[in-house]
Amino acid sequence: MTTTYTEVSANKWRTVLVMTLFVAIVIALGYVFGIALKLWWLLPLAIVIAVIQTFTSYWWSDSISLASAGAREVDKAEAPELYRLVENLSITSGLPMPRVYVVEDPSPNAFATGRDPQHAAIAVTTGLLAKLDKPELEGVISHELSHVGNYDILLSSVVVVLVGFVVLLSDLFLRYTFWFGGGRRRDNDAGGGQLGVILLLIGIVLAILSPLFALLIQLAISRRRELLADASGVLLTRNPNGLADALTKITADPLSMRRINKATAHLWIASPLHDTEGQTKGWIAKLFDTHPDPAVRIEKLREMAM
Repeated sequence: MTTTYTEVSANKWRTVLVMTLFVAIVIALGYVFGIALKLWWLLPLAIVIAVIQTFTSYWWSDSISLASAGAREVDKAEAPELYRLVENLSITSGLPMPRVYVVEDPSPNAFATGRDPQHAAIAVTTGLLAKLDKPELEGVISHELSHVGNYDILLSSVVVVLVGFVVLLSDLFLRYTFWFGGGRRRDNDAGGGQLGVILLLIGIVLAILSPLFALLIQLAISRRRELLADASGVLLTRNPNGLADALTKITADPLSMRRINKATAHLWIASPLHDTEGQTKGWIAKLFDTHPDPAVRIEKLREMAM
């Protein structure tokens, strides 16, 4: 039987697994690219960068995510109602008080980030504060605190940085191949030309597919964690309709966020991209959704209220 405690433990292991997987992908790309382009230093460079990037994503992913959203930290004197609400729900959940941030944006949304509950942060937009009533805002904050308690924030934040690096590495390889690859292929050693071409083709395929696989991993993790955080958040407030009403307002709001970053879109409680999520689409298209279907989330919450 799955419980909150087993999910927290599983999330810690998933974080280790995801970080290991991405390091392995980076090293594999460096190895193949190095042989294909005859750049012997590419593999050790990829290993060094992978280690540094993993270290960076663990310690500073929250700062990166908050900066990309344009979030500004506030204290109790500046935002007393918001601060007290977060403080009260933190006490109820048994979690340390996270840092509180506000994003100057009329579109209602929120996200949590950080490497663990002791170093967590919750950010809300000014639009969320203006358009939601107290029970709805409690529902959103409880959802984000559930991400903190379930260690979703570490997993999600680490994935942001690592996916971006895989995409960058693949893009650099493709650009280098098309700009300089022809001269190096002609400079192959005797008898090694065919192997070089094969490795180059494998490298090109990996460069094209690796970012896609990395993105699918990121999105699959995000969708699953949102549903769990919805359920966990309801346990804090005992009010499923509060979160359901909040999601209804957030997803129906016509305003798009001013600073949209696709790399961090999965962190928000609802997609900030205003794309076709929630509309009828094929299963392949659904693989690229950053969040579960809002109608499904709201329906599950309404069922909990019965």
